[in-house]
Amino acid sequence: MGNMFLINDEILLRAVEPEDLDLMYQIENDPESWDISNFTVPYSRYMFREYIKSSQYDIFADKQLRLIVVLRGVQKAIGTVDLTDYSPLHKRAEIGIGLQKQYREQGYASQALKLLEDYAFEFLHLHQLIARVEVDNYHCIRLFQSRDYEQTAQLKDWLYRGNVYKNVIIFQKICK
Repeated sequence: MGNMFLINDEILLRAVEPEDLDLMYQIENDPESWDISNFTVPYSRYMFREYIKSSQYDIFADKQLRLIVVLRGVQKAIGTVDLTDYSPLHKRAEIGIGLQKQYREQGYASQALKLLEDYAFEFLHLHQLIARVEVDNYHCIRLFQSRDYEQTAQLKDWLYRGNVYKNVIIFQKICK
């Protein structure tokens, strides 16, 4: 049958469906993630409805790809993974992940990243993935280190939060 992408024994990554509106609303409107994502205001349900309606779900057309992380046993959507800033010329993209709080620290994020990496490197033939992580986000730093991302840079005073500037670590994974 060939390579199976975006699925393993516990989770699968699938395209966004209209019923994912509430999940996306919850994850994207979490103020804890606004700093790294450059969001400054909450998004409306209408905006997500329009996004779902208008997206072609084609990385070549949209220059990004958002997938829903689903627990296979119970068919429960628990988060999103993204490829953004896709550059076909340079064969690279930025990778991001957002899980509902109750599903963090259980190995699902690592599994989702592995599935997305396999898809990016083996199917899309990307050469590299990058991730930007705030220096205080120890869980996320550990996650990317556990997936063999290398810290290649640090952006000084990159984020402004609570009257304090925060540094951001650039993690990079090169396809071998």
